[in-house]
Amino acid sequence: MPNADDVDLLVVDDDDEFRDTLVRRYARCGFRVSDASCGDEALDMIQRRDFDVAVFDMMMPGLSGLELLEKFKESQVECEVILLTGKGSIDTAVQAMKAGAFDYLQKPFPLQDLETVIRRAKERRALRKENQQLKALLERNQPQSDMIGQSPAMREVYRLIERAGPSDKAILIQGESGTGKELVAQALHRQSQRSRKPLVVINCAALPETLLESELFGHEKGSFTGAIGTKQGLFEVADGGTLFIDEIGEMPGSLQAKLLRVLEDGSMRRVGSIKERKVNVRILAATNRNLADEVQAGNFREDLFYRINVMSLELPPIHERQGDLPLLVAHFLGAEWTIEDDAMKALERYDWPGNVRQLINAIERGKIMAEDNIVRLRDLPREIMSRSAKDSSSILVATDDLSSIERAKVIEVLRRESGNKTRAAKTLGIDRRKLYRLVEKYDIKASEVAVVHS
Repeated sequence: MPNADDVDLLVVDDDDEFRDTLVRRYARCGFRVSDASCGDEALDMIQRRDFDVAVFDMMMPGLSGLELLEKFKESQVECEVILLTGKGSIDTAVQAMKAGAFDYLQKPFPLQDLETVIRRAKERRALRKENQQLKALLERNQPQSDMIGQSPAMREVYRLIERAGPSDKAILIQGESGTGKELVAQALHRQSQRSRKPLVVINCAALPETLLESELFGHEKGSFTGAIGTKQGLFEVADGGTLFIDEIGEMPGSLQAKLLRVLEDGSMRRVGSIKERKVNVRILAATNRNLADEVQAGNFREDLFYRINVMSLELPPIHERQGDLPLLVAHFLGAEWTIEDDAMKALERYDWPGNVRQLINAIERGKIMAEDNIVRLRDLPREIMSRSAKDSSSILVATDDLSSIERAKVIEVLRRESGNKTRAAKTLGIDRRKLYRLVEKYDIKASEVAVVHS
């Protein structure tokens, strides 16, 4: 993260010698200092970049310091302004403060005094920015939840979160739809040094391209039809914190290029603006697609893939989380509810293609239909009841558990495809990573898959 003492400073004064003195002095203090000799030059500079603090001489040819301050405020420039003058008066000071100046110094003054005022101005700028971020987050009203589960698969997820959370690197969270990728992003953010800053969430699949660009990068007033005001993008809202980009595989190619630039050097522009802004944001991305395949197909930029995939964390689906289902059911039911044994068995037999999200919906439906705070089989969704009835009448399920059936099916398909895992995965309707997990889970040996020729 940037040093708290970093200041982007703009010095505007028509006295070349005095201006150069300020530039040299404050550059030695570690400030990033730019300078202008007149108001028009300063206005041109703020169109191209942002500043934390600006120091204006009050008396300059053309625009005075006070007039320049008013122009800054009209342009919604978000920096603190300090005014300097050699002809100070109480009336001028009051006028400057009413116009929005942070402070007012009369020449001559010790350079250390101005440095102190600049640092105080930067602190207020940072505080105001944090307040804006908090307001934006409250408006988005994001819920926070904890992850549930103690299966070996989930304990591995917790271990990776503990290791990767404190890092500042981008992380790609992969998993089937409904497995809880946003919860992992929340856990990673809480483990990070950015935990006191915002975690901002956006779903690329939920917005069309034009709105997605505006949400991410912001826009200027009048930049497109309906842009009735200036709006901060989520990169600015998340500055200093974390941005979680869900369903990143759905992001259009034009926005992938803009995202790559932010990841490379923190640079971004609002829609309709030529001003370059700098942000310091950690990216967490999630997808239920195989991004490596999307890169091969030309749908996803290879350079962006490597940027967001510094580390990959894969979430297991429910059917691979042995022993977690009762914990999840108890959590989503709540302490005042119970579930009958036949209903619980039906939930355990179901394969949950929609994972935790589908389980939550099923339990909520059951609670709506239930009587006396007891969820029974008849209260569950139709697809779960019909699967339960089908399984109950099946001799195969009566004699074998579902894991044995799944193991046998994997071996059968691998044999049919002569051990070719790519073709076997396609036949099973799963990706190769999932097939490898199943082979490892069921300890399937090469000798079991080998085709014996007579």
